[in-house]
Amino acid sequence: MPALVAFALLLVASLLLLALSSLLEGLGGFWSHPGDWLSRLDPATALDTLSNAAEVVAGVLAIAITVVAIVVELAATRYTHRITMLFVREPVNIAVMSFFVLTTVQCVWIAASLGQESPSEAVMPNAGLAITLAMVTICLLVLLPYFAFVFSFLSPPNVITRIRMQALKAIRKARSGSKTPLKIAVLEAIEEIEDIARGAIEHSDRSIAMAGIDALAELLLEYDRGFSDLPDAWFDMEEEVLHNPDFVSMAPIVLEEMREDRLWVEVKIFRQYLGMFTGSLNRARDVCNMIALNTQRIGTHATGPSAGLGAGRRQALLNLTVRFFNSYLRAAINANDLRTAYYLLNQYRLLAEAAVKAGLDDSVIAIAEYFRYYGQLSYKIGQTFLLEAVAYDLVQVIQTGLDIHSLVVDPLINLLLEVDKESGSQAQEASLLGVRRAQVQLATLFLVRGEDERAKRVCEDLKHERRERLIQIRDELMAEDRPRFWEFTDRGVNFAYLPPKQRAKLPEFFSWLGIEAQTKEAALK
Repeated sequence: MPALVAFALLLVASLLLLALSSLLEGLGGFWSHPGDWLSRLDPATALDTLSNAAEVVAGVLAIAITVVAIVVELAATRYTHRITMLFVREPVNIAVMSFFVLTTVQCVWIAASLGQESPSEAVMPNAGLAITLAMVTICLLVLLPYFAFVFSFLSPPNVITRIRMQALKAIRKARSGSKTPLKIAVLEAIEEIEDIARGAIEHSDRSIAMAGIDALAELLLEYDRGFSDLPDAWFDMEEEVLHNPDFVSMAPIVLEEMREDRLWVEVKIFRQYLGMFTGSLNRARDVCNMIALNTQRIGTHATGPSAGLGAGRRQALLNLTVRFFNSYLRAAINANDLRTAYYLLNQYRLLAEAAVKAGLDDSVIAIAEYFRYYGQLSYKIGQTFLLEAVAYDLVQVIQTGLDIHSLVVDPLINLLLEVDKESGSQAQEASLLGVRRAQVQLATLFLVRGEDERAKRVCEDLKHERRERLIQIRDELMAEDRPRFWEFTDRGVNFAYLPPKQRAKLPEFFSWLGIEAQTKEAALK
């Protein structure tokens, strides 16, 4: 659109200049009687003009091709070779280059015919000259807008969008009958977007990398919205599809599962996510966070009703999302990237809360068990803080269940009470205190809501805890009044903070444990 506006402005400006020149020169007949003006043109002068015009257009065409070829090659080398193919197939490029060539040919042939005398019955003598000059004018006027179009076309976000739209176009074509080339086109498009994103990560182009990550998620979501319109043959995995690098090493049992769940496109996209996530650990955490966010978007999409998703399809996609969340967590823990794992848990928790609201209790319990597993795994290898984050996130999921009176609350309480392990070092001791603190926070929430029986379940689990630990937990919760963490983080929450209503229930809860009440002032001392 900006290129069209620029061309229109240049055209209007050139016409105004021509009109002003004619007015000042006294050439009114040029406008009122163009036929008479053309008939009085000197053939020698016209021939010389056309010869010069042909040279100008040919030179401009050479410059345009040279500049465009260099820019396209640089962009293709930096991001993906698919840019060259996209550029060559773009209708605007074909039209502009064709018009330049056509104008050059027109100049040559009209110049060759000017030596002949125009017949007396000619409607407009020298009309070929006028048409040719108009074409030359358009060629010159279109040059700058065309360059603007080229640079806009080669912008990585625009290239990513075009690749995504081509993939969606191939998917729409498949509705009338599955063809293996269409599947290959979709696979190649996904890989090309991933290539652009990965190259951007290597060059620290965060905005481009995130645009690629977003594009993959948008492609998957739009694909799933039209899922029900696709024929059964689309979900078959032919030899050409199985030869794809992301599928070729998979065991037969995994491939069979993909066929049954009809998830080969989703698996392909998530495999790109996993590769980028693993490669970005400890060096591009914002990329990891964006991958986690988009994975959560996809999973949340699977928990809600959608035109293209039946119950079985929703569950299969949700299960796939959960499995890749687990893979992300495993990769982050193995890479000792605790901060990424911490933010990853936040997105995983949001997915669990969406599943709670959707009534997918089995999925919620499965996610909670994975929380406990990876929290304890990180605890054993010394990444103790992650276990505390797991306990805090489980409390948030339980609170979501309480808000809608979900039946999943009691199983989640059981899981939370099983999260803590006996400590073996000072760091582990601090983590264990964090888990116990989360359990106490949950108990005060039950008391505020009048659910004393559930609060007493937590109390029973804490009765065997050492008294000095319980006193320390009580004092920390009583003293902390900052809801936000004192450093800037993406989460921003302070795990040790209790809202005033819950803090007021601390004396009652600890009295059940035989620990006297403690004022806030005394705790601060």
